[in-house]
Amino acid sequence: MAHPDWSETIKTQYLSGAANQFVVYGNVSDRLLLPDEESQSLGNLADYLVDHQLRKFDLVLSYELGTGLRIESGRELFQKLRQPEDLPKDPTQAIGYLDHLLRYLVNLRRIEPVDADQQGIAGRNYHVGIIIKSAELIFPISKQSRDYQLSSMASVVRSWSHESYFLDQNMAVFLISENLNDLNHLLANNTRAARIELEMPSVAILQQAFVGFAQRYPKAMAQFAEDTELPAARLAGASLASIENLLKTREYSGAALVEEDLADLKKQLVEKDSQGLIEFLEPSRTLDDVYGSDAVKNWMRQDIELWRQDDLEAMPMGYLFCGPVGTGKTYLVECLAGEAGVPVVKMKNFRDRWVGSTEGNLEKIFNLLHALGRCIVFIDEADQALGSRDAGSGDSGVSGRVYSMMAKEMSNTANRGRILWILASSRPDLIEVDLKRPGRVDVKIPLFPAHDTAGCYLLIRALCKKHRLDLPKECPEALQSLIPEWVTPGAAESIAMKVYRLVKTKGVDAEEALRDCLDEYQNPIPREIMEEQIGLAAGEASDRDFVPEVFRDFA
Repeated sequence: MAHPDWSETIKTQYLSGAANQFVVYGNVSDRLLLPDEESQSLGNLADYLVDHQLRKFDLVLSYELGTGLRIESGRELFQKLRQPEDLPKDPTQAIGYLDHLLRYLVNLRRIEPVDADQQGIAGRNYHVGIIIKSAELIFPISKQSRDYQLSSMASVVRSWSHESYFLDQNMAVFLISENLNDLNHLLANNTRAARIELEMPSVAILQQAFVGFAQRYPKAMAQFAEDTELPAARLAGASLASIENLLKTREYSGAALVEEDLADLKKQLVEKDSQGLIEFLEPSRTLDDVYGSDAVKNWMRQDIELWRQDDLEAMPMGYLFCGPVGTGKTYLVECLAGEAGVPVVKMKNFRDRWVGSTEGNLEKIFNLLHALGRCIVFIDEADQALGSRDAGSGDSGVSGRVYSMMAKEMSNTANRGRILWILASSRPDLIEVDLKRPGRVDVKIPLFPAHDTAGCYLLIRALCKKHRLDLPKECPEALQSLIPEWVTPGAAESIAMKVYRLVKTKGVDAEEALRDCLDEYQNPIPREIMEEQIGLAAGEASDRDFVPEVFRDFA
């Protein structure tokens, strides 16, 4: 097996002299396929760097906050250098020691070897590797502008990448951080360091890994021993570590992995890997389950057909669903995803109170999305979630940085046909105009309440039918004067539940129960708010056909 692309990038950058310092971020905690292994064995990132990337180096040291400095390879040279065996654990002391060692090696290289140099260590340019694990914990974003100790440590490490006497030394420094935005800006934004992003494993890598899994876990892989392509495709987006843990459990219990398990397992694994930042849905509804909105459904079905044909030139990058509260925006997302046959990723509350954590959470979400294959990303209450360009100083600029990251990701043309963004909001006027422009949101779809007696009744009847309540196809004359003027799907669901309660507790039929419910009914949304939100939705519509005639004057 060949080295992965990111490994070849490191090799090219180092051998060409373009960089000797590498900030490695992203999926750094996952297991990796080791190269040149017929058994398709796995290892962690540090193992990969020591055993493969740096295997010809004379000395490799690693540092981790808990374990301190360690000699990974080259102990014999280390002893010749007469270095202390008791290496420091404190980060300040450890960074100071590494700086001293590197400067010592630079000076040693400049010394002409003489006969008295029995160790034979002078005058040589040794290849030295330094791996700093969990660098974001050692060099976090400074919470105070006067955090001199933190800044001085980061400054020392940064100097290894640009001071001339270090550039002449054969050395490679790896700063491993799960999220780039959690790392001190002196290192994360170092223009002399190469940024190397480790993405979630692709389908091709998963398929190679499943070949090895079939050998190591024969019971768990019994049904896929000859067909590793199916589980690899269906579990795309999950990490190798989580998949391997799943197979270990299945192997121990003797429970074979079967095709029917894959959708639920993917949901579990992806949500686990995301640490609760996303909710993963496999929808079971289609657009046939949407009442009315024929112009909207026709448009979306055309887009889905283009998607299926891989004709992506006219495929939108994103949708905006807007309309009054309760008009079924989330429901429509699930129906669209079910029609397209793709999963829905719902972004949960990724904001955090710690400095840099919000941006780091977004990094993690984007990394997962890129590995999932085709999916719909749903952002509810988008006016609150997406931030704003001019957020002021009240949140230390977090809202502005969220806006910037989301705007960049939503306009990334590499995502066209892979990620379909759907924003939902009852206040689309509060979403930044730049986020709603074509190229990020190409189609803006307004959703409205049912607006006439017949439509309102049929919506209520449809939702009552879900609860096995039978109502006449046509609205009974006795109910016509009681039907509310504007009924949203949310309000209709509430009415249906009240009808169900009366049928079950009082023993009346559905029609009588509905009459009782409507007799003193009050719309849950005040009319003035409903009118305002209808006007906003009508004004946002990207096509007038999406707006019923009765609501066009509200815009």
